Amino acid sequence: MIENWEKFLQPYMQAVEELKVKFRALRDQYAQNGVETPIEFVTGRVKQVEAIKEKAVRRHVDMDRLEQDMQDLAGIRIMTQFTNDIYRVVDLIRERTDMVILEERDYVTNSKPSGYRSYHIVVEYPIQTTQGERKILVEIQVRTMQMNVWATIEHAINYKYAGEYPDDMADKLHEVAELTFKVDALFQEMHQEISESQHALRNHTKKDDVIDEGFNL
Repeated sequence: MIENWEKFLQPYMQAVEELKVKFRALRDQYAQNGVETPIEFVTGRVKQVEAIKEKAVRRHVDMDRLEQDMQDLAGIRIMTQFTNDIYRVVDLIRERTDMVILEERDYVTNSKPSGYRSYHIVVEYPIQTTQGERKILVEIQVRTMQMNVWATIEHAINYKYAGEYPDDMADKLHEVAELTFKVDALFQEMHQEISESQHALRNHTKKDDVIDEGFNL
């Protein structure tokens, strides 16, 4: 039985704070180098005690095995502008040497029955403590801003109805989820068209510069 929750959760708070700093720094490095970043926002949280207890009961998790069996005590959320950026971020995480990926779940391509979409990665992240190194499980969720809006509203509705909202509400949420996915697809298409136009314009400008240099010889 956990008697001091603050002490128990402190390492998870440390892991969340460190990872927020690291991913935000990565976003800033893209900006400083003049490269389009796949990371728009980074947030993080440690699960509330009451939420931990509720989930432990619902999922039949022994309180003595929380650290091993509850993977989302610490959570990082990375928001992107475009769907393709989700997979760019996933690749960035795969390349990191300061964490080890234990599990990946792609709910972007394969959405949950509710319509929920996001990419989940469970990592083992080492933190330094006064007792030495300690490895913490952290769940990283990567999703577009549109997916995040849907998930936030769905969570609020789910909380209001204690997880048992009417069928017509579930149908509406699923319909909105599909519309959200279509909006993301349109944004992605627009982004691709703009990128291709800019690339073509740069190539055309380079050709003009070569012609001008040849003319001046």
